[in-house]
Amino acid sequence: MAKYLITAIYNADGVKGLLKEGGTGRRDAVEKALASVGGTVESFYYAFGDIDAYVVVDVSDNITAASVALAVAATGAVSINTFVLMTPEDMDQAIKKSPAYRAPGA
Repeated sequence: MAKYLITAIYNADGVKGLLKEGGTGRRDAVEKALASVGGTVESFYYAFGDIDAYVVVDVSDNITAASVALAVAATGAVSINTFVLMTPEDMDQAIKKSPAYRAPGA
């Protein structure tokens, strides 16, 4: 499974839905959506500031993550950003690879 961080920003309609369903209701809806594509929610937190919610999820691949992002975006009630997360061990593997790259103008 691959891990993703999803950040969410509610618009006015999204906030109205949150007020109606509560935080646990929205978390349950996200868990159900992820389960429908074979994924899980690792953590779900609301926050102050520019971002309303931070959600870490496990899904099988980028295509599945994209399908979830599209379904959420299609509602128009929330804007999300999805970030691929990597473990320190993943980074160790990336460091061992040696791409042939030339900096611009070098």
